[in-house]
Amino acid sequence: MKEKSKDPLHGKRLDAILEELLAYYGGFGKLSEQISIRCFTDNPSISSSLKFLRKTPWARAKVESLYLYVLRQKKKNDSGGT
Repeated sequence: MKEKSKDPLHGKRLDAILEELLAYYGGFGKLSEQISIRCFTDNPSISSSLKFLRKTPWARAKVESLYLYVLRQKKKNDSGGT
């Protein structure tokens, strides 16, 4: 019997994380206010951002950290803040 991983990043693809963050923040403009990375500020696109994030561990870590924060915020809001 396999146990389900409690890590919210387990099995989550980077493209799906980026798309969720873009949807949550309403595009690259607001996302770049949260994480100031050039791939989000200068002529941003999903494909160029993914290319950069896949080869830059510190930037990917920032995106994953923000994603975990957003998940906590969504869970907090869904539970009514109690």
